[in-house]
Amino acid sequence: MREINHILVVVDPTVDDQHALDRAAWLAGHTGASLELLVCYYNEYLSGERLFDSPSLARARDEVMQREKERLDSLARPVVESGVDVKTTAVWDHPLYEGIVRQALQCKADIVFKDTHHHSAVSRAVLTNTDWSLIRTCPVPLWLVKPGKIGETPAFLAAIDPMNEHDKPAALDDEILQLSKQLAGSVAGKVHAFHSYDPRIAVATATANAYIPVSLPLDEIEKQMHEDHKKRFDEITSFHEIAADRAHLKSGLTHEELPALADELAADVVVMGAVARNRWKRLFIGATAERTLEHLPCDLLIVKPDWFRTPVESAAHAAA
Repeated sequence: MREINHILVVVDPTVDDQHALDRAAWLAGHTGASLELLVCYYNEYLSGERLFDSPSLARARDEVMQREKERLDSLARPVVESGVDVKTTAVWDHPLYEGIVRQALQCKADIVFKDTHHHSAVSRAVLTNTDWSLIRTCPVPLWLVKPGKIGETPAFLAAIDPMNEHDKPAALDDEILQLSKQLAGSVAGKVHAFHSYDPRIAVATATANAYIPVSLPLDEIEKQMHEDHKKRFDEITSFHEIAADRAHLKSGLTHEELPALADELAADVVVMGAVARNRWKRLFIGATAERTLEHLPCDLLIVKPDWFRTPVESAAHAAA
């Protein structure tokens, strides 16, 4: 199990409210982890890419980065006063998600916190292109924070796939549940487990099978599918000591059932896995997760398989 000793917090220099910093400081206060506040900055007009680089451009870059560092130090001050060990880092790098991944690797972060925007009209997190790129490439757990406070007894909802229907390695379910339990234990929270299945898949498969009579016992097919999923779901939740009343097996589509359950339970964090597929030298998160994440009403914690290696190059972009 990965211990959480160092937390990397992505600070958005364009906004006043730093929800990711608040959430990370809250977790650090419970775990004793240290924080590193990061601003990743880039401006093509100061980079020397459009014109020949010059000493004046270099000075301008230095001044901008110094201002960003001072702002980070100001944000860090009250957190330091609360007893948390805090470091501040301002780097010149682009694109933003690559700079974040590079710093996460360099500082050996155990988890990365970043804000998401919140659309109050539909009560959901709105993910940016940077968020999606981080979901696909960040090699350590990624906690995407929406505005709002965590409950006094935080509820972590672990979304697992014990049948591995979405090409997800079985070991990832264990990682999701272990991390959920570790975090809940640190903050006096509770863990719920979720899995859903779509009975229409079994019916469609049976219908397509030429050896099965036209007259199909569809109710029996759905019953058998439920029993198969329940057996595997019960095995893994029992192994991880998830109480029966906190193990939620649903019949339906994940992108509909998971947000609904998160809302019903007033979940604070949904923990789910991201499976990267190598296609045309790019990495993609599964389609089911993409359809689900935008509709969750709470924080998102993305976990990768332990074998995952980021495609982001280790060398940062030069200033010029």
